[in-house]
Amino acid sequence: MPKIKSYTAPWLAQGPGLRLFSVPTEAQSPFTSKKKKIPGARRPIAHRGTEVFVAVGKELRWADLAYLKDKWTAKQDHRSSVRVKREGSQPPFTMTTQDDSAPSDAEFSVAQGFRTIKTTVADTIRQLIISPNSDYLAILTSHTVHVCVLPDPSHLTSEDTGPLKPKIWTLGPTTHVTSRSPVATALWHPLGVQGSCLVTVTTDAIVRVWELSLKNRWSFDAPTLSIDLKKLADGTSLDQDFAASTMSTNTNFSPDVFEMEVASACFAERESGGWSPMTLWVAMTEGDVYALCPMLPQRWSPPPALIPSLSVSIVANVAAIEDDPDVPELARLLAHQQLEWMGEIDSQEPHIVDAGFGEPPVEIYARPSKPGVVPRLQGPFELIADPEGDDLDSSLTDIHVIGQTIEAEELMMGEEDDLELDEGDREGLSLSVICLLSSSGQMRVLLDMEGVEAQWLPPKGKSKLGRLMQEAEPASLLTFQSIDTMGHGEVAEGSWPMFSRDVMSRYAFFVSHHAGITYVSLTPWVFRLQGELQGASEVGSDFRLRLLSKGRNSTRERLFTQPSADVSVPLAASVAIRDSDIGYFLLSGTPYEPIALTFDTPEDDFPLDRDETPVPEEKNDDMMMQPLDFYEPRPAFQPPHAFDQQSALPELHGRLKSSRHRALLGQQIRLSPVTLQIFTDAHRVLGEETYKLATAVAELFRRCTSLQHDLREQIQKANEVKEKIDRIAGHDRDGEEEEESDEVRFERRITRAQERQRELAERLEGLRRHASKSATRELSGKEKALVAEVKSMEASLLGVSSPGGPALKPQHQLSRRVEEVERLRDELVAEIERMQKKESQEGQGVKEEGPASPGGGGRAVGDFRVPAEIRKAKMQQVMSLLARETALVEAVSARLERLQM
Repeated sequence: MPKIKSYTAPWLAQGPGLRLFSVPTEAQSPFTSKKKKIPGARRPIAHRGTEVFVAVGKELRWADLAYLKDKWTAKQDHRSSVRVKREGSQPPFTMTTQDDSAPSDAEFSVAQGFRTIKTTVADTIRQLIISPNSDYLAILTSHTVHVCVLPDPSHLTSEDTGPLKPKIWTLGPTTHVTSRSPVATALWHPLGVQGSCLVTVTTDAIVRVWELSLKNRWSFDAPTLSIDLKKLADGTSLDQDFAASTMSTNTNFSPDVFEMEVASACFAERESGGWSPMTLWVAMTEGDVYALCPMLPQRWSPPPALIPSLSVSIVANVAAIEDDPDVPELARLLAHQQLEWMGEIDSQEPHIVDAGFGEPPVEIYARPSKPGVVPRLQGPFELIADPEGDDLDSSLTDIHVIGQTIEAEELMMGEEDDLELDEGDREGLSLSVICLLSSSGQMRVLLDMEGVEAQWLPPKGKSKLGRLMQEAEPASLLTFQSIDTMGHGEVAEGSWPMFSRDVMSRYAFFVSHHAGITYVSLTPWVFRLQGELQGASEVGSDFRLRLLSKGRNSTRERLFTQPSADVSVPLAASVAIRDSDIGYFLLSGTPYEPIALTFDTPEDDFPLDRDETPVPEEKNDDMMMQPLDFYEPRPAFQPPHAFDQQSALPELHGRLKSSRHRALLGQQIRLSPVTLQIFTDAHRVLGEETYKLATAVAELFRRCTSLQHDLREQIQKANEVKEKIDRIAGHDRDGEEEEESDEVRFERRITRAQERQRELAERLEGLRRHASKSATRELSGKEKALVAEVKSMEASLLGVSSPGGPALKPQHQLSRRVEEVERLRDELVAEIERMQKKESQEGQGVKEEGPASPGGGGRAVGDFRVPAEIRKAKMQQVMSLLARETALVEAVSARLERLQM
């Protein structure tokens, strides 16, 4: 579970970030809208990195949270520096001005990091869904859908601070209109080409696929695929028309309209394995769950491992069915339909598109036309082991699907290349997990044990198989767990809980409702269940399953509780953000204020800043001096919004002035039906306002009372921390006769532990040396080559041949060469000594005879005279040869000694 570090940050609650959620004045009046509120999901927050898009009424706001935080911090630092200067030891008559290096107010007003985006919507924006590539933003009202091309982030820091007018298209101007069914949800298809495929699902169970293109304006007018699930549920063959009727205005009651009212729909992640990325799960408000597989656009882009994994599973399934005569005809037909579908994909040559700088190229395939474009509607699924006798509301509000993982090891078995997958995609459950959420806050975790696969209706000529499909047992989902996210006192009519994905784990998510925000994590049992599924042994399976069911269940923790818990003030669906500048961040909000939770993030997650500049040592010391976390973070108290709302009595009085009863305002009050009606309307408005004010005052009184208790608790914890510090430092005892302080005891224990660690390290080193000596292992190839070289060198120097090998020739033996060199050296040394003796004798004879002859630069040898220069040159040449031979002999001897060692 994430540890809450702090609640709504000041830069978001009081600083420039407050403009993101501030409500316009005209929207606070109770007379502004008299339309009946349609129940549905409220997702007015979307994000692109640290950029946040917030819908307030009909207005769309855009800001960069990291920029707002930096701006608020810089402004606070500047104010604190000015305050320090004014409170310093300056003369009282000296006025301290702003530092020239500090940013001025004019500089702050240039780049706000906040812009307003003008939209063409005619009703309140209820949902914002951003595309996978963060290029488009789907804007949903109760009945209409609009697509906005997101502007470049540089507009947030430009000098222009006026409203932006990006390109916004109305999706289906004749399809999604107020005269038709409301829009339940809109989903960006995970296999769409560069995130440009949008799937809309209306409450009357009609699914439409829109393949958007900025170059083709007509792609926003008509869908490429339209499926009426009510028709598809009764279908028997592929040749029937399952498209939604464009002129249908029938509003008569039918059981299908009541039972197939869509609450929400969901796709699994793009990186999921098997058929999960192309399976559309649809949840009905009455509790039924359906699946459409395969649900693909005309042009789709699969991840690298999807087609190979499907091909392997389909071929293996067909091979197993062909060898089994007991397989029913229906299963055989579905297997051959899957093989025909995959065969058309294998015969295609994918179209390669460059995805941009630093991204791998994208392979685009065409949707197979055989067996059919429209898949079979699977469901309603039977919920096995579903709890019975539950008195909570059973109407569903949202669905969340976690796809199965890709079995990369089995897929790449026998291949040289390894499949590049993230660590989170490799680990997980080999089953799909479906989470359902009801209006009572009850969440049910379902496991797809059978595995949803592609299915189509049979051809027209095989109507018998169509009847067999309808009569077959429905597919089932195993109810693994049931979790309550709201208490019985918090359940209220009109509540609409919603799921939100977490950025830290694919098996963790948040549940947002009118009473608060709850964190749910499935990781405590997911990996343990995967280990049981992978285990080949069935011995003790009952014991292991019983241990799994009674073991640690899912983690559930309430992160935030709204004090009012009012259905009329719902919480927006949470958005989790993880960035190096703002950390691990959760953002939500009410129609009046933002709600942000900052979680504690390990330091290893963000080793470097965005600019990757090292922090100086003195700054590191300041950063390490953080306050002790002995306090419990609490949400900052926000005054009830009833104090800020304007009274409706002036507006009621103004309407009375312009009505046909305006003449009564200047007359005395007389008892009449008109006067009674006026007083009744005023009493109703005044009664509602006084009730809201009384409730707000009571809440303020309770918070003031609890503030005293919180302050006492905070002081008590601070005293406990102080006592611990004094006990460790030894400042809590006075007198020499007292016992030694905790600091001395801790130092002695640390010293003893260090000595123990040193002894253990020495023992470990001794054991390691002993093990290395006693361990016998086979020589490697390089070691064998070294042994062979040593033996050949030994044979070359000593003349010893290897056993079983041929004897070396004498001319190739180095020992003979060494002996020859030594003999030549001895002869040369003897010759030099003889010549030196002869020269000495001749020198004595020359001295007795007198001066030498005129040619006389040398001495006579026999009848010849050798000049002294030639004799010295020859001697130097001989000495250099001797030195080289001596060095060669010494080098060979040293190498032989090393090899022998």
